[in-house]
Amino acid sequence: MSKVALIAKITAKDGQRDALRDAFASTGMANAAAEPGTEVYALNEDANDANVLWFYELYTDGEALAAHGGSEAMKALGGEIREFMASRAELTFMNFVTAEGI
Repeated sequence: MSKVALIAKITAKDGQRDALRDAFASTGMANAAAEPGTEVYALNEDANDANVLWFYELYTDGEALAAHGGSEAMKALGGEIREFMASRAELTFMNFVTAEGI
């Protein structure tokens, strides 16, 4: 099986990006760190939109991605961040090819 990557665009309600970012930076990152198939889980702030966060995620395979998305820890995080989000995350799935530094 090949690695699976995704980019997630997460839009916060007006004025809530910092709260959303902080929840991801603490709870979300701790959850991802405990998942053996999660290779990269990188949180970024949009440079041009004060309400948008971006994740780049890389998993060893589709099973690792499914385990991440279906974990109890991620479900709990969903409950924690729901109040800060303007809409559901926009996900773009990709087939990983190559990278430097990973």
